[in-house]
Amino acid sequence: MSACVRIRHDHTAHSSPPSRASGIKRPHSPPPPRRGGRFRIAGADLSASITVFLIAVPMSLGLAVAMDAPLEAGLISAAVGGIVAGLLGGTPLQVSGPSAGLTVVTAELIQIYGWRTTCAITIGAGLLQILLGSLRAARGALAVSPAIVHGTLAGIGVAIALAQLHIVLGASPQSSAAANALALPEQLGRTSPAAPLIGALTIAVLVVWPRLPGRIGRAVRRLPAALASVAIATAVAAVAAPGIARVDLPSWRSHALPELPQGPVLALATAVLTVLLVASLESLLAAVAVDKLTADRAGGRTADSRPPAPAAPAAPRVQRSDLDRELRGQGIANVLAGLLGGLPVSGGAVRSSANVRAGATGRAATVLHGVWVLLAAGLLVTALEWIPLAALAALVMVVGFQMVNYAHIRNVHKHREFLVYGATITGVVLFGVLEGVAIGIAVAVAVALHRLARTRITVTEQGGQHLVVVRGQLTFLAVPRLSRALGQLPRGGDAVVELDGFFMDHAAYETIQDWSDAQTAQGGRVVFTGRSGGRIAEPASAAHSCCRPWTPWRNHHCHDRPDRSGQPVDARRAAATTAAFAPDENPGADRGPTGSAGTEGDARAANAIDATAGPTGRSDTPGDGAAVPRRTGAHRLASGLSSFQRNTAPLVRDELARLAREGQRPSQLFITCADSRLVTSMITASGPGDLFTVRNVGNLVPPPGAEAGDDSVGAAIEYAVDVLKVESITVCGHSGCGAMQALMGSKPDTPRTSLWRWLRHGLPSLKRMRSRHHAWARISGRLPADEVEQLCLTNVVQQLDHLRAHESVARRLAEGALQLHGMYFHVGEAQAYLLAEGASAGSGVDEVFDRVGPCDPNHAYPYDITDLSDPTSLTALGDPGDHAAVSVPTGAADPADPTGSGELERTSA
Repeated sequence: MSACVRIRHDHTAHSSPPSRASGIKRPHSPPPPRRGGRFRIAGADLSASITVFLIAVPMSLGLAVAMDAPLEAGLISAAVGGIVAGLLGGTPLQVSGPSAGLTVVTAELIQIYGWRTTCAITIGAGLLQILLGSLRAARGALAVSPAIVHGTLAGIGVAIALAQLHIVLGASPQSSAAANALALPEQLGRTSPAAPLIGALTIAVLVVWPRLPGRIGRAVRRLPAALASVAIATAVAAVAAPGIARVDLPSWRSHALPELPQGPVLALATAVLTVLLVASLESLLAAVAVDKLTADRAGGRTADSRPPAPAAPAAPRVQRSDLDRELRGQGIANVLAGLLGGLPVSGGAVRSSANVRAGATGRAATVLHGVWVLLAAGLLVTALEWIPLAALAALVMVVGFQMVNYAHIRNVHKHREFLVYGATITGVVLFGVLEGVAIGIAVAVAVALHRLARTRITVTEQGGQHLVVVRGQLTFLAVPRLSRALGQLPRGGDAVVELDGFFMDHAAYETIQDWSDAQTAQGGRVVFTGRSGGRIAEPASAAHSCCRPWTPWRNHHCHDRPDRSGQPVDARRAAATTAAFAPDENPGADRGPTGSAGTEGDARAANAIDATAGPTGRSDTPGDGAAVPRRTGAHRLASGLSSFQRNTAPLVRDELARLAREGQRPSQLFITCADSRLVTSMITASGPGDLFTVRNVGNLVPPPGAEAGDDSVGAAIEYAVDVLKVESITVCGHSGCGAMQALMGSKPDTPRTSLWRWLRHGLPSLKRMRSRHHAWARISGRLPADEVEQLCLTNVVQQLDHLRAHESVARRLAEGALQLHGMYFHVGEAQAYLLAEGASAGSGVDEVFDRVGPCDPNHAYPYDITDLSDPTSLTALGDPGDHAAVSVPTGAADPADPTGSGELERTSA
């Protein structure tokens, strides 16, 4: 339907965007300042902060061990990331801290430049993040191919796992991932059992803890698996392996702070850019993931896609991320972390997802987690020093393995990007992060160029007709081969050109067009098709020649337009149709219930042949030539189904899957005619699950108990009202209805066929129209065109009366839980009209159908009924300031019929 459909004013994500003056911020904008400046802490935020704190402490220490950095540096970064990035960042529920993605980079920087210079590099990367955030460049970072991003993170994960495996085996990691892999066999030969067993125990607890069954399992699972695994490994090591290597937290007095960087300027700049790239990408991707998790939680969706329990409370709404503000917040946190001698900071997917799932509602959870880490760093030093290094290394090794995500691999493989993904992983593992990203970008560009230039052209001959199949994109690079293939075809011969691609540049378009013109000028016929109806992009000048994608089957034709000869295209197609179709193959015009021909528009549609349309949509068939016969109905059906599976099914599959799980819950019962020109989903702008539709000849509703009634309509009404609990029922008639034409032309000697027995349910409508006791149904702004349109309007009102006679409908109407609506759709005008509210409710108000306009969604009915007790009082709502009172007594003659004869003068349609 048009924009005049009533909308809910609940300011949800589907509402119209607010104006800047309204004070409501747009998506991905900074949240509005809190009134009074108070920092509110909800109970859910407090519990979520404790959960994230219990994960962050062992994770921070483990990452510090993996980077060969001071252990207290990991705690500093966790505290700064939680407090500073939590307060200043643009993603309220994202938890920042030491970066797993920067583990390899930071470890290499510490080995080359030392710890204090690495802190200075962190400060430089933070300053650049602040600059990029101020320039609103955050969105640009997400333009990198997902295959490159996921390949980078996976390569870092592989490098982390290889390095931490050496610590689990009781040794120290090498300087690179390749060196760690080469040194692994020798390390396995001289390992002592204590450290590997503690590491294996940590991994086993990490894997088993989330899967503990039963009531006890549900209780203990409230403790995070990371904390449980480290705590159990620490307890076992204290008893079974007292001499194992443990955490050694030096005194805070000896903590090293940054110094001015020393080294080659180019190398230092490369190091700053590397930290900037990885930290920013990881933070921004984590922010987008947090938005998705938050939206899933707000919508009640769980990880296993099961619907929530009906009594589950709605999750609080959280502001969407402002990525530029998030980048600035991360930059400030990195500057401060570097100044305090901490590790580089970025948003963490593990900590953030735990925060969302724990029920956090705002920034308080993130900030409090940082406060708890800060307190632990000062008060729990003795307890932390009992943790075995092997347990922390095993924890980080599992995190590294998790960065190689199988879902990401499957996704990039599905999109044919696995080569880019694999090249990026290999580059990161063998050469480093920045080098691996550069390799991934180079491979991605090469793959894109290869796909753009790869075009397969084949020519075959079938029964004297040539078939040219073009697979791939048509660019100037393919023009020489395309021109050579087309030049091999005999001049003046018949050809079918199948274009299977989604892009055609101007050079290829001109080549095809010039060849097509030359062929048709020499008496040949050229047919252009796409595989299964696929569309091909054309220059803007030809954009309006494409047929609408929803136009069905034989009506899928371009409109009347003159070709180069000045003759209308459809006229030439009509001549071709006469020669090409046998009488039993021509679908002909739409037939009404009596078998009479339909409208002139249908006749023109029946004469359209799509197969003769060239790339611009115009006919390339000579006027005296025979057209290529179109496919039969079965083939057209198969083609339509194939087009649905390719184009539409991927878009609606998730929604249909949800409806399949939850069952249908339509809000309306829609009763309309079976006429093929009424596409209910199109004229009501509805989708799957919205309408419960009943279609029959004449949109008739047999009254209950009627002789020779049709129980199928009554059964549908009962099911919709009593089982589906619809909120409204709409009876929709339309112009040019064949059923109404048949009623007007019916005679006493009409044969008693099935069609006639059904149409008898429309006789009360005919009687009502000819009665002097009922006001005529009218269209606001004009009179009905003729008797048939008058009967179409009256029939809607009469069927609403039949509907009220049904017991289930009457009961719901009495309860005030159901509304009835009348609707009339003029096919030729593509215009919908709604019956005035009082008439729909059966309160005796004049039967006026009012036009639904595209401008005012707040007034579905243009008549304001000021007094229902006085059915003559109506206020016509026209333009602002143009209100006119209309008074037409019920039962009085229509103003257009002063004689009161009850019959309209026939007018030409």
